[in-house]
Amino acid sequence: MIYSTAEDWLKATEKRVLLFGMSGLGKTRISALLRASGWFHYSVDYRIGTRYLGEDIADNFKREAMKVPLLRELLLSDSVHIRSNITFDNLAPLATWLGKPGDPRKGGLPFDDYRERQDMHRDAEIAAMLDTPRFIARAQEIYGYANFVCDTSGSICEVVDPSDPADPVLNTLSKHLLMIWIAGTEAHTADLVRRFDRAPKPMYYHPDFLNDAWRAYLAETGLAPDAVDPDAFIRWTYARALAHRQPLYQAMAENWGLTVAAADIARVESAQDFNDLVARTLDKRASVQP
Repeated sequence: MIYSTAEDWLKATEKRVLLFGMSGLGKTRISALLRASGWFHYSVDYRIGTRYLGEDIADNFKREAMKVPLLRELLLSDSVHIRSNITFDNLAPLATWLGKPGDPRKGGLPFDDYRERQDMHRDAEIAAMLDTPRFIARAQEIYGYANFVCDTSGSICEVVDPSDPADPVLNTLSKHLLMIWIAGTEAHTADLVRRFDRAPKPMYYHPDFLNDAWRAYLAETGLAPDAVDPDAFIRWTYARALAHRQPLYQAMAENWGLTVAAADIARVESAQDFNDLVARTLDKRASVQP
C-alpha cells in the first residue's frame, strides 16, 4: 500500500484513495464530500459512459427515436441533436444502454445482444480504471489538485482477479492509490435488495456468473428466452450477485488495501472525518499484522 501507517497518511501532502464496494453504501457520497473539500473526483462510471460508451449510448437513443415518425424526420434533416446527459449523480443513460435480457415487448434484449453489451462494458470499465494514473497527473498538473479520490463501479470485483498478484488492473491502481473497501453488513445487503426490488436497474456481471444465472432461471421458470420478464430476471439475479461479489471484495481488501465499515463511512461528514477514519484503520491494520 502507498501509505503503510497512519502517520504516513496524515503527513501526506498528496492523498490518493480508491473507494470500492457495493453500490449504495457511500462511495459517491464520500467522493462528492471530498470534492467539495478540494479533492479531485474521478468517477469510473462517468468515464465509462462518456469516453468509452458515449457514442453507443447516444446511438441507442437515436435508434429508439427513429421509430417515431416525427423524430425520424427531424433526425434525418439534422434538425435535432440527441446525446446523453450522464452525470456523476445520474448514470441512468449508461444503465439504460446496458439493458436487461428477455421479452422485447417488455423492453428486453436478446440474450446474445445483452452479452455483447456486457462485454463492451467490461472492456470499457478496465480501460477507465487504467486511465486513473493519467487523471491523477492531469488533476495535479492542469488543475492543481493535490488530493484525488477514485469512485469505482460496483462491478470492479468482476473485472479483476484479487487472488492474482500479477493482475494488471489491481497492480496499476495499488501503485497509485490506497484502495478502501466499504463493507456492508447483512442488514445493508437486505436493504439494498429491497431497494433494488422497488426499482431494478441494469448492472454488469461476470460472464460465467451471468451464463449460469440465465440457464438456472430458464430451467427454474420453464420460460423461453424471449418470454422472460426482464425485471423479474434481474431481481432474481441481484441477491445472488451480491453474495457472489462479497468474497471478491473481501479478497481485494485483504490482498490490496483496507476495509472500513459502511456504518463508519455513514458517520463521515467532512474531509477531516474521512482522514481520521483512514488513519484509525491503518493503525488497526498495523496492530494486527505480524
